[in-house]
Amino acid sequence: MYEYEIPDMSCGHCVATVTKAIQQADPAAIANVDLIKRTATVTSTVDPNTIGAALEEAGYPATFKAA
Repeated sequence: MYEYEIPDMSCGHCVATVTKAIQQADPAAIANVDLIKRTATVTSTVDPNTIGAALEEAGYPATFKAA
C-alpha cells in the first residue's frame, strides 16, 4: 500500500482526475482518495514512482509518503 500527499486537490473533479490517473497507471489498483486530507492511499503492485509520474502527468504532483 502506498500513500501520496497531493496538495493541489481542491474539489470533486480533482478527486476523479487523480483516481483516473492512478487507474490508468495500474488498472488493478485500489485507490482511496481523500479530498479533506489531500491524500491518496493506493493498493497496487506497480512501482510507486510509476503512479507518482502518472499523477504528475495528470497535473497533480504528489509526494510519496509511505509504502
